Amino acid sequence: MIALLMALASSLAYGCADFLGGLGARRAHVLRTVMVAAPASLVVELLLWPVLGASFSTGVLVWGAASGVASAAAFTLLYRTLALGPMNVLSPVTALVSAMLPVIVGLAQGEHLSAAGLVGLPLALVAVVLVSAGPGAASARPSGTALLLAFGAGAAIALQLICLHQAPSDSGVAPLITGRAVSSAVTLTAAAVMLRRLGEERPAYALSAAAGMLDSVANLLFLLAARSGDLSIVAVIIALYPAGTVLLARGVLRERIARGQLAGLGTAATAVSLLALT
Repeated sequence: MIALLMALASSLAYGCADFLGGLGARRAHVLRTVMVAAPASLVVELLLWPVLGASFSTGVLVWGAASGVASAAAFTLLYRTLALGPMNVLSPVTALVSAMLPVIVGLAQGEHLSAAGLVGLPLALVAVVLVSAGPGAASARPSGTALLLAFGAGAAIALQLICLHQAPSDSGVAPLITGRAVSSAVTLTAAAVMLRRLGEERPAYALSAAAGMLDSVANLLFLLAARSGDLSIVAVIIALYPAGTVLLARGVLRERIARGQLAGLGTAATAVSLLALT
């Protein structure tokens, strides 16, 4: 139950981070947004070091660095995907891909589902698609580039979660610090190389920094949830993050919530209840 609650909190934090990051990417080049978000996220994790501790071993450095490379790709691809739109089509694609890969890895590593889990897991995947798809999703047609970016973003998110899960469970926040340091270095290097192509628009500093901080909190909650629960279940719960984005868009931007999304929220609640019984 504790793992489930932390996964839900992580999902909410990811959803809020994506909402803020998507808004920021509309105001300036996506790399300008990420080059603020990634270091801000690293600051949060460094502040957590004295509180939660960190143990740096070879395994931690390897898996943490791998998660950092995946994180840099996830940041860039996701924010670019959300900026291109249509969000109500691309978001379900990204979320579904990010959920399926960890499920496959978790089951391949020997995780087993109870009867409730066998029903709740596919139901949660259905909820991911429903809650992500907004009004007009059926008629909206994203470009091939946008779809490719959505698949790439989902795969990068999944790889980040998988790599963090593989790090030793007694390492504290060391995998997060290592990963974010690497992702910050990759992002800043890419920004320096592409400086002339980034345009002159200044990033939305507050939005970008807040997105990075929330992403850091979400990563921490995922790590704690995955250490005390099954990756296959935790990853699917976290993939419900578009619910947070949808609710924020409704409250802040006054976007309408479609009937399908309401059905998705109800389906998600049912799926979470079933997964809580596993």
